[in-house]
Amino acid sequence: MKLDASIAAVVTGGASGLGAATARRLASRGVRVALFDLNAEAGEALAREIGGAYCRVDVTSDADVDAGFAKARAAHGQERVLVNCAGTGNAVKTASRDKASGEIKSFPTLAFDRIVQINLVGTFRCIARSAAGMLTLPALADGERGAIVNTASVAAQDGQMGQAAYSASKAGVVGMTLPIARDLMGEGIRVNTILPGLFNTPLLQALPDNVKAALAASVPFPKRLGDPDEYAALAEFMITSGYFNGESVRLDGAIRMAPR
Repeated sequence: MKLDASIAAVVTGGASGLGAATARRLASRGVRVALFDLNAEAGEALAREIGGAYCRVDVTSDADVDAGFAKARAAHGQERVLVNCAGTGNAVKTASRDKASGEIKSFPTLAFDRIVQINLVGTFRCIARSAAGMLTLPALADGERGAIVNTASVAAQDGQMGQAAYSASKAGVVGMTLPIARDLMGEGIRVNTILPGLFNTPLLQALPDNVKAALAASVPFPKRLGDPDEYAALAEFMITSGYFNGESVRLDGAIRMAPR
């Protein structure tokens, strides 16, 4: 797929971090980009910067996602590209003992479910809605109608302590990549997933400098945090390379996460 002004894209979680970097890169190629995000201030500012559209969307809500796609398509037309970056995490042990009081606690199921609803079900919700829209498009010269890129995490394969919910949600994204690619193969829609490692996103930028330095040093090579534009570059390649389909690819400097 050639990226130019004839292409519309939706980027979820597009107001910051990996999503913002991807939105900027796509817009630099002339693509008309709509941002789905809960942060209206950041989303509207980035939309102004790249000449895109901002849609306030909670990916756990059918109504929000439907309204977001309706607004994006009214502004730019039916998207041929979807990049799913919306996600969150937490750190709670499955069961633990308070060192001071000895009180035993278990991971609240509602807290577990929230992470799964955002990271896994939210991603699927956006894929299903976007793919249905792509089916209305005429095929391009090579038979392609669209390309979808999802965001998992290296935690899908080597999650750390306290990451049961996060790892399960991201492993689910990896697990559904190939079946969805097979669901959509007859319609010319490709589906791929990126598993980022330690990236210099707002979440990590908020950490103390010594913690960030230790995290960077833990990466085999290069010994630094990933640049969000490196994620965006891989997303762009997955979109433009017509033979890239049904794959889940780590982007992590060869890191393998330790238990803690």
